[in-house]
Amino acid sequence: MHKSIRIKLFLSFLLTTLPVVAGMYLFMRWSLDRGFNELVEARQHERIENLVENLSDYYAETGSWAPLAANKRQWIRLLLQSDNRHHRYPPVWINKVAAEPGNLWPPAPEDADGRKRRFIPLELRVMLLNADRSLLFGRAEKLAELSLRPIEHSGQVVGYLGLLPGRGDNQVGDLRFMQRQTQAFAWIALLMVVLSALLATLLAYLLGRPIKRIAGAAQQLGKGAYAIRLPVESGDELGQLARDFNEMAAALEQSEQARRRWVADISHELRTPLAVLRGELEALQDGIRPMSAEAVDSLLADVMRLNRLTEDLYQLALSDQGALTYRKTMINPLQVLKADLAALQPEFAAKCLHVELIEGSQNLPGLYADADRLSQLFRNLLKNSLNYTDPGGRIVISVSNDAAKLVIEIADSSPGVAEQELGKLFERFYRVESSRNRNHGGAGLGLAICSNIVAAHNGAIRAQTSELGGLAIAIEFPLVK
Repeated sequence: MHKSIRIKLFLSFLLTTLPVVAGMYLFMRWSLDRGFNELVEARQHERIENLVENLSDYYAETGSWAPLAANKRQWIRLLLQSDNRHHRYPPVWINKVAAEPGNLWPPAPEDADGRKRRFIPLELRVMLLNADRSLLFGRAEKLAELSLRPIEHSGQVVGYLGLLPGRGDNQVGDLRFMQRQTQAFAWIALLMVVLSALLATLLAYLLGRPIKRIAGAAQQLGKGAYAIRLPVESGDELGQLARDFNEMAAALEQSEQARRRWVADISHELRTPLAVLRGELEALQDGIRPMSAEAVDSLLADVMRLNRLTEDLYQLALSDQGALTYRKTMINPLQVLKADLAALQPEFAAKCLHVELIEGSQNLPGLYADADRLSQLFRNLLKNSLNYTDPGGRIVISVSNDAAKLVIEIADSSPGVAEQELGKLFERFYRVESSRNRNHGGAGLGLAICSNIVAAHNGAIRAQTSELGGLAIAIEFPLVK
């Protein structure tokens, strides 16, 4: 059966508290019993000392045990006087036992008051012996069970007080006190269990409420409600979980917005070349434009432009999904860069662009990278400068390194890019106003692809204003140590 988090928390708190309460109850009960037994033992010891002292005083007054042996009531009186506590009523068994002939003592416990006893009073567990250990008050069959306490007078042993084994003399009031304390402990333990259950219910509700709220929000998020947010009500782990959830929801919302923009931008970018191609074909079909080699070339140019756009979209989709294949090896990035420069040199010359390569170090370290993807990166950046730099301008490529990273910067001359637009250059389909002519620029996907390639090599790429008056793209790659 499925249990909610609140029930689990409640049971956890309650089951944690119950052993503690039970342990406290057992400990308090054990401590009370131990203290009570120690009190009984101390009281018994005190009574024995008092009885020995009273018997010694009696012997000093009479000079022998004969008067006491002939007077059972006096013996009982001395026994009762050993208890410092004053009883309003004497024990009920006194008259019955005192009237019995002979010096058999103690009487059988069940004969003293007609019932079995759990606790035997001290006066029913003592015997009196003469100095020669002959019985004065006692039973011969119980001599072997006695523990003897000497009675002295003037430095001489004049008799012995014998004590039979048995549980201590617990008075009725003491027993009632023990029962009341035990009942009080039981009620306290029960009250603690009830309070613990109430506290566990409260804690389970307080802890379960934010968890239930997060679970509900997660379900809404799964249904596409990306605008949902959770209130952060605490600074603990649950509060941090709510903050993390809000950040995740915001990221998903931004991703969904980016996806929608992506679809809209793709539709917009495809619509334009398709509309141009359709217009030219309709013009040929209607006879407005004659079929000629120039018309075919124009159609082919439109198809090639559309093909480049779809290829860029495909490459960007692969890089976004991490599906681009990277075969990284130790390569010389400068050699890759020089090969790409050589391949594009005719196009630079056709536009009268002066290209300069500045090598900051003769012993450039190797880079752990994919040579083909690095070439794709360099060519995209170089073609970007080629397309947007005014004829007769300059392009300066500088390569430098330190112990931790390799830095490659491609800077060109005017036209430049406004400061507020530099951070947007790596967004998909973004083009500054001066480059919106599709005959020059692409669809605004090249720099986005470059950013993904650099990220796949654990590098960083940024755009900044060039000292030559145009745009500078700086790339940093970490070096393998």
